[in-house]
Amino acid sequence: MIEQSMLILLGIVAGLLTLGTLAAQIGVRTARTEKGVEVARNLKARMRSWWVMAAIFVVSILVGGTMTVILFGISSFLAFREFITLTPTRRGDHRALFWAFFVIIPIQYILIAQERYTAFSVFIPVYAFLLIPARMAAAGETREFLGRMSRIQWGLMTCVYFISHVPALLTLELKHYEQSNATLLFFFILIVQVNDVFQYITGKLLGKRPIAPLVSPNKTIAGLVGGLAVSVAVGAALSWITPFDTWAAAGMAFCIAFMGFLGDLTMSAVKRDIGVKDYSQAIPGHGGILDRLDSLTFAAPLFFHLVRHFYATST
Repeated sequence: MIEQSMLILLGIVAGLLTLGTLAAQIGVRTARTEKGVEVARNLKARMRSWWVMAAIFVVSILVGGTMTVILFGISSFLAFREFITLTPTRRGDHRALFWAFFVIIPIQYILIAQERYTAFSVFIPVYAFLLIPARMAAAGETREFLGRMSRIQWGLMTCVYFISHVPALLTLELKHYEQSNATLLFFFILIVQVNDVFQYITGKLLGKRPIAPLVSPNKTIAGLVGGLAVSVAVGAALSWITPFDTWAAAGMAFCIAFMGFLGDLTMSAVKRDIGVKDYSQAIPGHGGILDRLDSLTFAAPLFFHLVRHFYATST
């Protein structure tokens, strides 16, 4: 049976998606400037993709925790594949990559499904970090060894380890919180997406001063402030579905939104270094899987550990 709080959340998400779709349709028809038309068309493409992604995510939540873990495991696999596809590798890297794709990623998510916090929290940062360079060294290719090794390790950290903290929220036992952890996970994803949407809209319409023009000229001070402000307001308004009081929920939303921005900015710097605009074209209007998950990379581990430290029954 679906909890009342989850039904309300689903209604809010459906309402926001509907309003966004209508705004995009109206914008395409009424925009008078080239910039306005560009924003409206981009938003329209994004809304179509958001509907599909929201439906997949909601189904996984409703089916159960194991399905959610599998969904994020597949997402990590695809994101890591996009990242590795765009980075130069050599023949000697192939066996290390085999271990990364078909051993390390499944084990990380199996440990989360089994709720083994100590194991999943150290598996990639310790054991995978030792295995990857050792396996690459055994292949005997030393040319650009440090760079090749670092790229694989960075990909595992961002695409797998960091993102795996999202379904790990389902494993926490929280004080005085009788609602399902799925609601808390939904809160986290909603804040991340609200921040992304309003950073984009306010940045496009009001932004003039880019924060890091060589990294991402579309990320402006106005966009950052607009995204943070709306995220904090939404977080505070939804405090009743979380274990947080109003001020704590606002603070958590601020942390999620700000770290989401830093994650997005960092992964944009990686794309600039590689020389691409998007990691792939898998999702119309959004780029690749990793382009959609980049905001989760920094936000997920911080939010997980804040919740675990301050609200879990045991640490």
